[in-house]
Amino acid sequence: MNFTEKLNCAWASQESLLMVGLDPDPRRFPAELAGRSDAVFEFCRRIADATAPYVCGFKPQIAYFAALSAEEQLQDLCKHIREHHPHLPIVLDAKRGDIGSTAQQYAREAFERYGADAVTVNPYMGRDSIQPYIDYGDRGVIILCRTSNAGGADLQDMRLANGTPLYLHVADQVARVWNTNEQCALVVGATFPEEIAQVRRRVGNMPLLIPGIGVQGGDIQATVQAGRTAAGTGMMINSSRAILYASQGDNWVEAAAKTARATRSAIRQALSNPARTGDVSF
Repeated sequence: MNFTEKLNCAWASQESLLMVGLDPDPRRFPAELAGRSDAVFEFCRRIADATAPYVCGFKPQIAYFAALSAEEQLQDLCKHIREHHPHLPIVLDAKRGDIGSTAQQYAREAFERYGADAVTVNPYMGRDSIQPYIDYGDRGVIILCRTSNAGGADLQDMRLANGTPLYLHVADQVARVWNTNEQCALVVGATFPEEIAQVRRRVGNMPLLIPGIGVQGGDIQATVQAGRTAAGTGMMINSSRAILYASQGDNWVEAAAKTARATRSAIRQALSNPARTGDVSF
């Protein structure tokens, strides 16, 4: 089963568009994990197990592991998810961008070392920097388009000679040229619902990875109305810190599960509601 098929199955079987980002910060871990050499793995494992009933996948952010010299714990975490939650895609959030043999090594790292189903990449060095990931035809390639950070506008909103913003040129390029194996997706931030709607119009049913709800303040209703497909899917709506650190007390696992369940419910409610006045639609 390739990435697109696995994601479609997860959307259906889980009745969820929620993806949980795994960004482990030991400074925010509960006291019971203090001093454990495997604290990063154990924290993420327990979050994954608790939230698995409510999500369409998991998105470990590689920098949080690498900064702690915890790459082996990331390998163990990916293995655990594959063994215990094999129906849920793993998206390795790496945002890699390089060319030639270096890009080939990054692709090997994501797909062979960690066994990820998909990886996030940066498109700004062009097609040859993306090709090594595309060559893994059964894996997903999720390309930065309109990111959720305020500074994304510095480049992504720049206009080409024909008036098209650069982020929409990226969307067009991916949808029309790069997506030869139908394995591509785009990153579009929830903090910019109007841009989500414009990207959705350009790329049809292509999956969108949408960070920015929760701590970053993206509105679920506006996000869903802007990004949904006609079938009511098409999105991996990511939440990280709001779920991971819902509590630092003894109930931290239960709190994470409760927040994930509530977030899934909010997304499902948004799907069933017509667009409110002022919401973005298309």
